[in-house]
Amino acid sequence: MNQSDVSKAGRPRGSSRAMLQEAAAELFLEQTYASTTIEQITRRAGVSRNTFFNYFPAKSDLLWVEVDSWLLALPSALKAALAGGTAQATQPTDAIRHALLALAGGIPAGDVPWALTQTELMGTTLELQASALSRFTTHGAVLTRAVERAAGRQEGDLLAQAFAVAALAASCAAALAWAGAGVARGSLVPFLDAALSPVCDGFRPLLPTR
Repeated sequence: MNQSDVSKAGRPRGSSRAMLQEAAAELFLEQTYASTTIEQITRRAGVSRNTFFNYFPAKSDLLWVEVDSWLLALPSALKAALAGGTAQATQPTDAIRHALLALAGGIPAGDVPWALTQTELMGTTLELQASALSRFTTHGAVLTRAVERAAGRQEGDLLAQAFAVAALAASCAAALAWAGAGVARGSLVPFLDAALSPVCDGFRPLLPTR
């Protein structure tokens, strides 16, 4: 076994994911997203193609690492906000707002996806738009179910769906504004609150407490 084999065998499993992210960022900046292949990323990271797919189902998933990590906490944030006996649970739109703001409050100010801050240099605009759809649909469904439960609505209720989609769209707009605000951006919370509050105010009388 040569030194390279020893190095690969001894590499901690978690470090391969970070090295793939770092290699991808470097290559996207050097030659754009579209011109970069998975093979080039794995070669730069020093891992196998199989290792890549252990962490990322597709190349586009590298653009969403931070966002996907944040959204893992969405179900628990919604559950906490909608729990009985809390002030936030008295009104469905306020409960959803509280959950999303709590989620945003746990995101470090410096934890901004590079795919959003370096969009033009990396040429990621079209791919971000395409790969965002599945995430929007998935998390929109999670929010819709939470609104339906909070408001005592039946599955498929139009107003619950409309509010969930509007709240998610406002959250996306806030995240983009936050990412584009530069190094002095601070917390995501005020950006999200500014975008989300008008949506909640508009839907509040339409989705009263059950």
